[in-house]
Amino acid sequence: MIPQEMRVARIYDFGDVRIENVPVPQIEPGDALVQTAACGICTSDTLPWYIRRKAPIVLGHEPAGTIVQIGPEVEGFAPGDRIFMHHHAPCMVCRYCLRGNYSMCPTWKASNLDPGGMAEYIRVPAHNLRIDALKLPDTLSFEDGVFVEPTACAVQALRRRARMQHGDHVLIIGLGFMGQILALVARHYGARTVITADRVPYRLQKALELGADVAVNVDETDLTQAVSDATAGQMADLVVVGPGAIPAMEAGLNAVGIGGTLLLFTPTESGQTWSICPYDLYFKDISITTSYSCGPPDTREALDIVALGAVTAEKLVTHRFSLEETGAGFAMVAEAQESVKTIITIDETAS
Repeated sequence: MIPQEMRVARIYDFGDVRIENVPVPQIEPGDALVQTAACGICTSDTLPWYIRRKAPIVLGHEPAGTIVQIGPEVEGFAPGDRIFMHHHAPCMVCRYCLRGNYSMCPTWKASNLDPGGMAEYIRVPAHNLRIDALKLPDTLSFEDGVFVEPTACAVQALRRRARMQHGDHVLIIGLGFMGQILALVARHYGARTVITADRVPYRLQKALELGADVAVNVDETDLTQAVSDATAGQMADLVVVGPGAIPAMEAGLNAVGIGGTLLLFTPTESGQTWSICPYDLYFKDISITTSYSCGPPDTREALDIVALGAVTAEKLVTHRFSLEETGAGFAMVAEAQESVKTIITIDETAS
């Protein structure tokens, strides 16, 4: 029996998360209603400037759950299916989609889950359901399903935007949740050397436990020299900068080797500027690129990576909170200290 009302966690400002009762969304003919099992907290949702641009809103874009109701026009899905659903879905036919720039697609930007991942029930609109919702294999838990979207962001960044090659020296700056996933996916893609950097000892140790070759505490060690030492002077073929901070970007550029790529994974706040020397870029043949979210090809590849065990909840989840405790979960992620992945468990009976 589907209830008339449900609980959601709505954020009004940084540090202001409220649990509210709202009506359960009503589905249209092509929609599905999903009972949410779990939803991850993304670091981007704890950036004050980013939150204030959207608030008030039910955040959460890493959900997984079980379909409990479908519209009469739905094909390929049925009640009882355990699924991952992407919060945005592109049209797949515009010039941006045809070039693989899915997050630039107007349809992608306009689509969304109703009301968001931090809710007991989510309406998956027909377009999202058709374009970018995936059934979870029986071998995966709902928490593993939460990892599809963030892993897909790493797939797009490394494979499609930075064009990482087997045998590359890869440097990951910033070892929050996404930094750890990027390191794991880089290893999955055949990185010769995975170098990681942060200033939190807990996260540096976690990266080593997960298979990184080197973990550099940037408060204690010169990063450029450490990368040189780890690569026999060749420097990094690919540097991924996690923090949306100019000093981190500058440090990353200093660590890129000849013919290498600098990938900026997180945006800065609007209005910030960075001075660089085009002469050095040209004569070292360095590329600078960015990566924003992911598209359907990435989520499908990510599901395979999770199913293979390269990225799993068992490896990365360090904290779990109930829906009522969502505010505490957001505070944990924002603190960015002794944690990696924080998940909100919404249906504690789901398996």
